[in-house]
Amino acid sequence: MDSYLQNYINGKWVDSIGGTRHQVISPSTEEACTEITLGTAADVDAAVAAAREAFKTFSQTTREERLALMGRIIEEYKKRIPDFAKSMAAEMGAPVSFATMAQAPAGLGGFLGTVPALENFAFTEQHGKNTVVYEPMGVVGLITPWNWPLNQIALKVAPCIAAGNTMVLKPSEECPGNAAIFAEVMDAAGVPPGVFNLVQGDGITVGAAISAHPGIDMVSFTGSTRAGILVAKSAADTVKRVHQELGGKSPNLVLPDADFAAVLPGTVSGVLINTGQSCIAPTRILVAKEREAEAAGFITAMFEGTTVGDPMAEGGHIGPVVNKAQYEKIQGLIQSAIDEGAQLHTGGTDRPADLNRGYYIKPTVFSGVTPDMRIAKEEVFGPVATIMAYDTLEQGIEIANDTEYGLSAVISGDPAKAASVAPKLQAGMVAINSWGPAPGAPFGGYKQSGNGREGGVFGLKDFMETKSISGLPA
Repeated sequence: MDSYLQNYINGKWVDSIGGTRHQVISPSTEEACTEITLGTAADVDAAVAAAREAFKTFSQTTREERLALMGRIIEEYKKRIPDFAKSMAAEMGAPVSFATMAQAPAGLGGFLGTVPALENFAFTEQHGKNTVVYEPMGVVGLITPWNWPLNQIALKVAPCIAAGNTMVLKPSEECPGNAAIFAEVMDAAGVPPGVFNLVQGDGITVGAAISAHPGIDMVSFTGSTRAGILVAKSAADTVKRVHQELGGKSPNLVLPDADFAAVLPGTVSGVLINTGQSCIAPTRILVAKEREAEAAGFITAMFEGTTVGDPMAEGGHIGPVVNKAQYEKIQGLIQSAIDEGAQLHTGGTDRPADLNRGYYIKPTVFSGVTPDMRIAKEEVFGPVATIMAYDTLEQGIEIANDTEYGLSAVISGDPAKAASVAPKLQAGMVAINSWGPAPGAPFGGYKQSGNGREGGVFGLKDFMETKSISGLPA
């Protein structure tokens, strides 16, 4: 079993102040695979104190010094990709091949995308007689999820470094090992003591302490909308900036004349990749009514051709979902769709036949799903595709927007025709014939999918304060 029992505070590995031992259960074996110490509010206090002291000097570093530091972080990160992959495969079930090719590199991409943003960033702008300057925010609390853990850590840590902020990170207790390895990367790269601090723990204790802490100037949270609301309420008393990337229920609007063979593999795959555990997974597949049966046949063949298996084994299969609670939630949503009259084409509530333990979900396809069904409203976070029919493209757009979320949307079909549809979709990101945004795009959503953006220059600005100065000499 991997053991990460200490926090990383002020450049040192230290014991928790009153924390409790916690075991992470592997979703493939249902046995303990990692142990950590769930931290306390006192640990957060110590980390904030270190971060505030470090901010005095780190905030004054130059662009060139921060670029050099990020370069060292990138080089140290590359050395640990095999360790990252193994840890994520064990703890959250991302197959080791996928973790090596996608999960770990996604975190590296967060830094690689921030470097050019910092290189070209205008820290000073002239607006009439006002000089506008961008300055470090201060101490930033970072609360990250388990589903793309390194990606979300990097999209917060990289702009903090680039901006001159210091930080306290609380990763998910469901997948904490990669964050401990990441702290080792930061240490090896020579990040000054107190600039980066890691406190392991749960949301109720450590997350709440970070959100409410008067010594933290901003909290950046990625996770569920329910938890994001609690973070915002907790942060309100200190009027700190709250930056959130929350839930999603992304539509895949298939244009009436779309060539299924040409466009659906690239968009529907987003429901399967990472076992469907992506906030931008385009699970609501909207097709013209006269082509619903055709779409169901095509997508069913895709899902039946997807194998499910051990995440510790190399290969192109998908793994389990992260834990028992998530497994039971997904099974409940699948059953609700059956009960509410949706047509099940493949999958269902049974575990795959060749697996007798682990939180494995069969790739599942429904058609005949209507907007009033639970499975059309709630975020599934599993390999479950729901096909919904529309009579006209205008009705399809209306169904696509009929959700409390607005993180992302997909359009499958002729890009020239998609160009007039994209502005009508209420989502922070729209991808045509793919399911993810292009590198460098601002990542974030509308409505209850959050506020603020991550990635590139957009993320860098969101982690900085804006100051106007008037009356300077010409």
